[in-house]
Amino acid sequence: MSALTRAEAQARARLLDVRTYSIHLDLTRGDEVFHSDTVVRFGAEPGSETFAEVRPARLHRAVLNGRELDPASLRDGRLPLAGLAADNELRVEADMPYSRTGEGLHRFTDPADGEAYVASQCAPDDASRLFACFDQPDLKAPIEFAVTAPPHWTVLSNVAGAKDEDGRWRFAPTVPISTYLAAVVGGPLHSVHAEHDGVPLGVHCRRSLAPYLDAEEILELTRRSMDRYHELFADRYPFGKYDQVFVPELNFGAMENPGCVTFRDEFLFRSAVTDAERETRAIVIAHEMAHMWFGNLVTMRWWDDLWLNESFAEYMGYQVVTEATRFTTAWTGFTIARKPGGYDADQRRSTHPVAAEGIDDTAAAQTNFDGISYSKGASVLRQLVAWLGPDAFFAGINAYFAEHRFGNAAMADLLDALTAASGRDVHGWAERWLRTSGVDTLRLELTEADGTLTSATVVHTGTPGDPSALRPHRITAATYDLVDRAEGGRRLTPRERFPIDLPADAEADGTARVPLERLTGAPRPDLIVLDDGDLSYAKLRLDERSRQAAAEALNTIDDGLTRAVIWDTARDMVRDGELPAAEFLALVEAHLPAEPDVSVVEAMLAFGRRQVADRYTPPAARPAAVAALAGTCREILARTADGSAPTLRLAAVRELIHCAETPEALAELREWLRGGRVPDGPALDPDLRWSVLAQLSAHGAAGESDIGAEVARDPSATGQEGAARCRAALPDPAAKEAAWLRLFTDGALSNRLLTATAQGFWRPAQAELTAGFVDRYFADVPAAGRRGPAVARALGRELFPAHAATPATVRAAEECLEHADLTTALRRALDDELDDLRRALRVRGG
Repeated sequence: MSALTRAEAQARARLLDVRTYSIHLDLTRGDEVFHSDTVVRFGAEPGSETFAEVRPARLHRAVLNGRELDPASLRDGRLPLAGLAADNELRVEADMPYSRTGEGLHRFTDPADGEAYVASQCAPDDASRLFACFDQPDLKAPIEFAVTAPPHWTVLSNVAGAKDEDGRWRFAPTVPISTYLAAVVGGPLHSVHAEHDGVPLGVHCRRSLAPYLDAEEILELTRRSMDRYHELFADRYPFGKYDQVFVPELNFGAMENPGCVTFRDEFLFRSAVTDAERETRAIVIAHEMAHMWFGNLVTMRWWDDLWLNESFAEYMGYQVVTEATRFTTAWTGFTIARKPGGYDADQRRSTHPVAAEGIDDTAAAQTNFDGISYSKGASVLRQLVAWLGPDAFFAGINAYFAEHRFGNAAMADLLDALTAASGRDVHGWAERWLRTSGVDTLRLELTEADGTLTSATVVHTGTPGDPSALRPHRITAATYDLVDRAEGGRRLTPRERFPIDLPADAEADGTARVPLERLTGAPRPDLIVLDDGDLSYAKLRLDERSRQAAAEALNTIDDGLTRAVIWDTARDMVRDGELPAAEFLALVEAHLPAEPDVSVVEAMLAFGRRQVADRYTPPAARPAAVAALAGTCREILARTADGSAPTLRLAAVRELIHCAETPEALAELREWLRGGRVPDGPALDPDLRWSVLAQLSAHGAAGESDIGAEVARDPSATGQEGAARCRAALPDPAAKEAAWLRLFTDGALSNRLLTATAQGFWRPAQAELTAGFVDRYFADVPAAGRRGPAVARALGRELFPAHAATPATVRAAEECLEHADLTTALRRALDDELDDLRRALRVRGG
């Protein structure tokens, strides 16, 4: 289907006034297609022409104002509509294909019990896979669904519905919403209902997951989040009931359909999870609820203002969870596990401003659901709140909602409201923060005499190659001193914290220098942390004495957010080649075993293995790097053997499994699997069993019989994905060939099985076995992009040979990107992976 361009959307928005959609879906036509009967009523300029979008398996009939249209006129998902009247009615009857890639109406058969489920995913431009429509954000209209479904199903949509006497589910018209927000979910659902503050609540999942639906925790998070939003926003929740549905094989973490939010059902935990994972679920729940205002009540006009949806929901999700739930340190998790994705994205060639420009079509819009629109955007908003103050910020937000309620808006509308509420030049601030790309760097220049600072200057540099893009920052700095401990060693204790305003006034070389009079004349601190509270978005660099103090006593700092800021600084310095991999691993060995925050432990162990050991370390040195990480995990296990910190212990066990590569370590895993538990815990639940089996399979210590036995033990969808990952990991040429065939055969695997197979395929220890597949990848992947954006992202990212950080792989990727017919989604995925590959080579010194 041709991507809708901005120019086409603007022209159609000027031409049309969409009034209502009436849609009947028949979901009883078998496993391959469903029937869609749509009536659209709309106004138009008399005599004009336009098109509607619809992507059917078969178009049976299209009627415009009583005039039959030729079904053969449908081309590339567009149905021409000529000779429009002032008032129009379009009826389209079609058989629509079910999706297996999470785009449109996705159908899933649960291997646990054979029951079928469907769930829609219309964003950003897949509503036309469900019903005929004018699929763009600024043509909002009431949508009325009727659904014929198997008699034992429950069907949900954006508004409350009921089954009538003939067995058809009927739903009232919605308030005006964008087509990408339309929702239909169906199947033999397990449901829990409640009510809070006059709002009917529902939590739903497929029947086989009913034992894992911890509805009370989810509802409590929902109640607390809703109460906080009602305190912050003048408009109450505006969409009637609030259903949260955990659905299989969703591509996004969740989707904010008004009144019917869908979540990946991996958020229902079949196995033990860490507190960080429960915190993430809480944040996603609050994030999606924020969308009821940011995106649903007021919707962007076009996709270049995606940040009005995602940056705000990301910021509000973390802030509301911090303020209203037990997860009071959620911003620490953001700093160490979420924000780095924004920094990484902002240093690739594909970087773009938070308020993106040049989103000329919906294909380009798909690629901007990234770390910049989410993580960087949330960071920038956090900085905006620090600058304006929360009272002015929310006064502006509420004025914006009041002005554009149930309508569409653009960035300028929001900035006008914030400017009026605060009296500050928010437009000028936005030009620096929202209309530029890249990340600033902050470092200190210090001079001292006899232990006293004689000068202290913040050196503020902008994006390399673009010094004019310097941004203003309001941050808090903190100083620490090393003091002796009675039990031996030294600890870092805070001396003072103080605010700093860094203007964007650069000198001729693009650098700004701001003296810190507060420090001049004071005894030299052992550690100085700029942006100690992580209120801004900038790369930090420690001075040499601070770096030495952190290396000595990082784990003695009481504040978890400060520790996270320093760990993230170390991570970034490794990526920039400023901190050798060996020094980073030494920091991990010295301080991670005593780290109490599981978010930090998980993030640093994962970075240490996936990036430092597997990519930034030359192959000959990799075993030592993996051994260092394994040793750290064992120290954590020794410290937690008394059961005092089960989530830290779980994080260490998970990473130790991934680090098991020696015969002794693999034999230990086999013993765990045989005994069903790790000594001193935890028990091996399904997730841990599949993780152990994948590692054993990759090293030839388990085979097809073991995989088959485990599937018999766990026949769930997660079990099927685990088996796919294990089979792709087997160190056998025939197994690799079979996995490759499944990956590159259209329709052979659902989106999640495709991803699982891709995740299992490449193993650093199998570099020789899989060497021939590197060139095959770049030969085969261009055609795979035509299978759709979801497949393009899975194969472009998960299957990219990231471990093969060699000049030859770089050249092969560059040649692949020269193909003129690469789809937009695949080109973006490959280009990002190539950027990361080049970085790995630079860090290695290759």
